[in-house]
Amino acid sequence: MRSLTKNLVSFLKAEDGPTAVEYAVMLALIVVVCIAAITTLGQNANSTFSFVGSSIKPPAGGSTAS
Repeated sequence: MRSLTKNLVSFLKAEDGPTAVEYAVMLALIVVVCIAAITTLGQNANSTFSFVGSSIKPPAGGSTAS
């Protein structure tokens, strides 16, 4: 029982746990920012390509590929 108490006190004094939690929180924030950036850039690229695609006219006398 004494060994269990020693191990519990040692575990509570250790600083590795909070450090791991801090790294996990930072990683989660980085992932959220990356997902938001990719989503925004994807939507902007989609609207840009749609605009360019609708602005291009087929060549005169040519046929359109289907």
